[in-house]
Amino acid sequence: MQIWPAIDLRGGKCVRLQQGDYDRETVFLDEPADAARQFHAQGAEYLHIVDLDGARAGAVVNWRAIESIVAAAPLVCELGGGIRDEATIERLLGLGLRRLVIGTLAIREGDWFRRMCRRFPERLVLGIDARDGLVATHGWLETSRTSAVDLARSFAGEPLAAIVYTDIAKDGMLAGPNFAALDAMRRAVDAPLVASGGVTTADDVERLARLPVAGAIIGRALYEGAITLTEALARARSGTT
Repeated sequence: MQIWPAIDLRGGKCVRLQQGDYDRETVFLDEPADAARQFHAQGAEYLHIVDLDGARAGAVVNWRAIESIVAAAPLVCELGGGIRDEATIERLLGLGLRRLVIGTLAIREGDWFRRMCRRFPERLVLGIDARDGLVATHGWLETSRTSAVDLARSFAGEPLAAIVYTDIAKDGMLAGPNFAALDAMRRAVDAPLVASGGVTTADDVERLARLPVAGAIIGRALYEGAITLTEALARARSGTT
């Protein structure tokens, strides 16, 4: 199982929100590229980046920070937040990002997202952020009437790189993932599933690996020391052996 340490960007800094609430922010590092270098030194191969300003604005905002992160260490990087058009996809991939996470526009303009998946096969990730099982959009500020599972099923057969599933109630709360929702999603889709939200302990990581899911995104727990990256990587391996 892949471990994706997370860097969330706001105002050019590395931050974390609780339950997606922009008023419940903790700043961890002024220079996000330092986090990328630290994760690489600790054994990371992958990195999940979110442009929180971009998610709210509907367009990528933290370009300078994103470029500095990608250049900081030889990691497989993916980015989500504010990606709304083909030109932005091309520019971001040109910076060296391996995968791009798209959520809001996938639900609003499904046909466009299907075209982009075919235009950029295995490079786009369907980002599904759910509140009480319903898809949230626009940086989690709005909740739709579409179920997370139904949205995922609507893109069956498309050349997705993965699906990232985030349970908003769990995100940043250090209370463990929503295993039941992840298992239901895993059974409903054929694309690799990456768990996000609430991954806190080494036991969480091992349980996800045994579920199994393809990857796990870990944010606040790493920054606050609830789990080390070394522990997460070891449990990810032990859970799949």
